[in-house]
Amino acid sequence: MRCKYACGTMEHALSRRGFLQSTVAAASVAAGSWGGGLIQPAIAEQLASSQKRVLNIFLHGGVSQLETWDPKPNTDTGGPFRAIPTSVPGVHISELLPHTAQVMNHLAIIRGVNTRNGDHGKGQVEMTTGRNRIPGTDYPHFGAVSAKVLTPEQFPLPGHVLIHGGGNGNSQSAYLGPKYASVSLSDGKAPQNSERLASVTEAAEARRNQFRQLASDRFASRRRTADTDAYTSSYEQARQLMQRRDVFDVTKESAADQERYGKHEFGQHMLLARRLLEQGVPFVQVNHSNYDTHFENFDFHIEQLGEFDKPFATLVGDLADRGLMKDTLIVVMSEFGRTPKINKNYGRDHWGNAWSVCVGGAGIQSGAVIGKTNDNGTAVTDREVDHGHLFHTYMRAVGVDSKLEFNIGGRKFPIADPAKGPIAELLA
Repeated sequence: MRCKYACGTMEHALSRRGFLQSTVAAASVAAGSWGGGLIQPAIAEQLASSQKRVLNIFLHGGVSQLETWDPKPNTDTGGPFRAIPTSVPGVHISELLPHTAQVMNHLAIIRGVNTRNGDHGKGQVEMTTGRNRIPGTDYPHFGAVSAKVLTPEQFPLPGHVLIHGGGNGNSQSAYLGPKYASVSLSDGKAPQNSERLASVTEAAEARRNQFRQLASDRFASRRRTADTDAYTSSYEQARQLMQRRDVFDVTKESAADQERYGKHEFGQHMLLARRLLEQGVPFVQVNHSNYDTHFENFDFHIEQLGEFDKPFATLVGDLADRGLMKDTLIVVMSEFGRTPKINKNYGRDHWGNAWSVCVGGAGIQSGAVIGKTNDNGTAVTDREVDHGHLFHTYMRAVGVDSKLEFNIGGRKFPIADPAKGPIAELLA
């Protein structure tokens, strides 16, 4: 969504591939090169017993750390909002997040983030890949990596799902192959072209699939290749997805739950995220936009965080009540934060030098606060970390040794930036 108050860069109007493009493209990738050699053998047993999931909430535009996780009231940069106590003694967050404050005992805050970046596109890439953006070099998205290492064999649903507002969306899988690119749920609706045509009866569909299988088997007995295996696998996954299309239908949830989460777009998207996580989908990302507040920062954060706060807290509470928190990593990130200095238009500009990320759930020390900024939030004064450290931490939290490598077509690719490491004291 394009915002009148945003900076006007192209990153506010993304348009990328949809579900079918990812599915069909997967058929052109050699199964032996992409689908097989997962990583070093040491991790195979580790992953076999892992049932971890990831919920990534991306606040597009650059949410203000001062209006969320690291308030600085009564300072020259703090703005008009108070800091309120949370369910963790001694930990305070912005009064714009009263519901989230009540579930902070399930979460943790990383307040010492310094990515040294104020560019939307670069920030999105770096925060979701854990790597510095280098022209001509692509790294897989957090969701693609998670889907690769966490998706069980023969899993009938996509391993990497992106829930967002109108338009197209995609999260890049780079050298992992299109099999691990995101399946895009625009407006929280089921993937396009995933419903059987009304003119095709169930019996006719069954006969058609039986004939297709016979033809595929005959072809494979004579001219089987990695390409044909990949195509067959992609087709079968698409067929299974069509059979479980109701998984993507949030209207199947109770009226009470829909009311608790809120009937607005973000509330319904968060309820859909819960539905998918309960079905074991390894990675779900929910986008929430319009945080690029160069003008009237305080008014817009009242509006945006008012929409974010209750659905987010409700989902955290539900995951905890249903016993899913211990296996679900929650990450609330943005491409950067906002400037401590308030500009002449009562806005905050782009700022990557001292900001915050919220995490919780699987493998994370509940209630922890890592890092610190100075009194007016202009610099990190303790435990400075960047996107590389964060990515290692996410992987370790879901039980993956982030120092290991993918083996793709005989080439080795480190899971995370080998020059960095995890935030060890944050891990449970």
